[in-house]
Amino acid sequence: MSASVARTKAGTMSKRSVLSNAASDGGRIETVTVTGSALSQNKDQNANPVQIITAREIQKTSAVTIGDYLQRLPSIGTGGASGTSTNTQSNGGLGMSCADLRNLGPNRVLVLVDGKRQVQTMGQGSSCVDLNALPVDQIASVEILKDGGSELYGADAVSGVINIKLKHDLTTGGITVRGGITDVGDGATGKISGYKGFNFNHGRGNISVFGQYLTTSGVMQRNRDWSALPWNANVAPGATIPYGSSITANTRVFVGDNSYVSNGSGTAAGYHSFTNADRYNFASAQNLSNSLQSSNLSGDAHYDVNDHLQLYANVRYSHKTANNFLAGWPTTGASYPSTLESSIILPSGSPYNYWGQDVSLYRRFTDLGSRRYEEAVDTTQVMGGAKGRIVANWFYDASMTYGTSQAMLNAENSLNYAHYLQALGSRQVDPTNAASAVVYDPSICVASTGCSLINPGTSLTTAQAAYLRHTQIDHAYYQMRDFNLRVHNNDVVKLPYQHGGAVGIALGMEHRSEQGSYSPDPLAANGDLGGGSTYTGGGYNATEAYLEGKIPLLQDAFLAKDLTIDGQGRWSHYNTFGDAYNWKVGINWAPVRDIRFRATLGTSFRAPTITELYGGHAIGYYSGNDPCAQASSYGALSPMVVANCAKQGVNTATFVNANSGQLPQLSGGNAALKPEEGRTYTVGTVITPRWIPNLQASVEYWHYTLKNMIGTLPGQYIADECYTGANPSYCSYISARNASGQITQINDTYQNLGGLRTSGIDFDLSYTLRVTRYDSLTVSNNFQQLVSYLQQNTPGGSWYNYAGRLFYQAGGGQPRVRDYATVTWRHNNISLTYMMNYIGGMHFNDGSTDLSCKSFVYCKVPGIFSHDVTVDYRTGRWNFEGGVQNILDKKPPFVPDGATNTALSMYPQQIIGRYVFLQAGVSF
Repeated sequence: MSASVARTKAGTMSKRSVLSNAASDGGRIETVTVTGSALSQNKDQNANPVQIITAREIQKTSAVTIGDYLQRLPSIGTGGASGTSTNTQSNGGLGMSCADLRNLGPNRVLVLVDGKRQVQTMGQGSSCVDLNALPVDQIASVEILKDGGSELYGADAVSGVINIKLKHDLTTGGITVRGGITDVGDGATGKISGYKGFNFNHGRGNISVFGQYLTTSGVMQRNRDWSALPWNANVAPGATIPYGSSITANTRVFVGDNSYVSNGSGTAAGYHSFTNADRYNFASAQNLSNSLQSSNLSGDAHYDVNDHLQLYANVRYSHKTANNFLAGWPTTGASYPSTLESSIILPSGSPYNYWGQDVSLYRRFTDLGSRRYEEAVDTTQVMGGAKGRIVANWFYDASMTYGTSQAMLNAENSLNYAHYLQALGSRQVDPTNAASAVVYDPSICVASTGCSLINPGTSLTTAQAAYLRHTQIDHAYYQMRDFNLRVHNNDVVKLPYQHGGAVGIALGMEHRSEQGSYSPDPLAANGDLGGGSTYTGGGYNATEAYLEGKIPLLQDAFLAKDLTIDGQGRWSHYNTFGDAYNWKVGINWAPVRDIRFRATLGTSFRAPTITELYGGHAIGYYSGNDPCAQASSYGALSPMVVANCAKQGVNTATFVNANSGQLPQLSGGNAALKPEEGRTYTVGTVITPRWIPNLQASVEYWHYTLKNMIGTLPGQYIADECYTGANPSYCSYISARNASGQITQINDTYQNLGGLRTSGIDFDLSYTLRVTRYDSLTVSNNFQQLVSYLQQNTPGGSWYNYAGRLFYQAGGGQPRVRDYATVTWRHNNISLTYMMNYIGGMHFNDGSTDLSCKSFVYCKVPGIFSHDVTVDYRTGRWNFEGGVQNILDKKPPFVPDGATNTALSMYPQQIIGRYVFLQAGVSF
């Protein structure tokens, strides 16, 4: 539904471009179909707030993927409550980059490529269009509809649409090479891309091919001073800071309220009382950012039979691998779906049990090596279609798109928990009950090939490590079929009065089907790994029809240079939820050519995704802290927390959360979900004063409301609501603690939460000043002020204001102010660009309450600036570019998230540090 501005350049435009831009009288006109409308119009007449980003703007930054660039923009979500995945999320992100608008979540923004849907990539518990699979050098422009688009594009476009337009109709060739590295010698990137296109049959046809290879290396946490010694949790002023993890590399034994750590000898005298000095610094072995490699190849062809039939086809293939390292496997016991021991019990009968009673164990298996996670994804998408003139000014576009993505996810150096229990000689009396009593039975090891009994107080032998080590291999698959028919006429009839304009109509039909599956490793599915996940599988199909009408009521009249109204409507039928209707109206009024006012009002509908409906259940460890480990931090509610912990046998004075600032949460789909409904409106003005040429400024107020919002609650919120007594019903979400007093799981599957109301103000500025005949200065600015972000976590429940809050345990938040500004000075064929990015300060919030600055050492973060500089030089067919990202080497603010000492998804540039790159390109 989108096509870029047709700019005539000798030798670079095929006959198809001329045909598609022909007016009814046969003359050439410039047409613009901007994302948000299926009708062509002057780009200043669009009532929808649309931001257009050119390839040049992307290329002059240090970004090597489109996801990296989009993170700069204020309207792009920062991974707060919505949980956007980025390349800096190594613990579970695995190199997927999922777009997010307005912090409403990746499931509520629609990503298009050339106006058509793109197949998603399936992960464990989520799916999205992976921006890392799209070659950045092939992008011609990006259009961001910062307003709801469900009425025109379908259910996914609740927060808006990101339409990525690729380069087509090429008649030249080119090669570009780029390399970069941080000032500490890591985070290296390398990229090479090339393209070639040619016309045939006297310009009636064109074939273009494009290829790109990209490699980036990850950044290790130990190589950043601010993150090399991670805080386990936020603490009260004057309290001892717990660094690292309480799951030690040498076995830790729990006897009543006391715990002891082995010194490696395995003897009765070889244990000492646990102290903070025994904590394990996992930062020494894990990534802050992922390593990523991707290869892309695409082919594009069209042939113009005549004005009525223009055939086109496009094939895109990408292969992407991403990997990262985490510290050796930590284990305290089993979790869902396993029925093995929920606590590792060393039975009293074991010859290595020196305490005369059953004791529980913790151990981090550094003997197995660091965990290495790798994801390999192959994505293929094929599109073919025909378009042309039906009759007079009626045009059609019919296409079919088929896409698949196949992924394999490996987790090397995982622990086979069932084998470990065998090697301990620990046998459950009732194998179906994770809380069953256990007995010492060495025969279960003797009967297993390769097993030898383990003394838990010593290091593993090579043979023992081989018996316990396992490489988990999961598989994922996603498939999409999309049939699309679009018809439009920009000049149906002229209104029968003076100054009346031409009425435009667009209509179309779409039928699509999507299926996805996630198949976990057999040992993960049966529980032998002590956890894992269950199978995900399902799909849906939708048949939809839309209609759009544009009515220019007045044009070139007194106090009405332009007065246009626009209406859109869409009917959808889902085989899972039945019928849905959405509508949108807009008005665009320019009293004079220098200023225009615009407004939109629309509804939205979103059916649950495949993973939300059919996702398999799995245990994951998410940022948070056991209330019993921070009972003193709840102020007046602390006595209630202490009392509730005591009821479960936990002494808050000595208790330590074993999971290092994390809580085990059971996530997965919910077949009983209902669709979301919402409403969006925008009001704004655009100023283009004729007395200041090349100046454009716009101000927009936007507001979103959602009902029956589909999502999951922060684990910390659930735990706090239960233990503080604020909402005892949440206690039913928390499973019984294990023998060592640890929370075994918080049930947090998808559900229909209450609602969401968020609003804000955008201010955009663009100005080019011609200083001399050879010099020009260009200034642009994108500013967002978040006015409100209110979320209701349960239907009919309280509303929480998250504006200006940082979910410090989850790594994302809602800054009230974000800004991205650029200044470019150009002299002949050389240019210098300065870029500034600002993220406002935020107060820490745990999902339910703001942290008190009197009760915690850290309670907020300041506003953060980062600065980049790029120099560009063009000579003949060559282009050279070099730049520095984060030139002042600004560090991210300190955030006690329990893992990295910052908020990973909030501050990607500061996490990488100062980064230098060079690029050279040649055209032929």
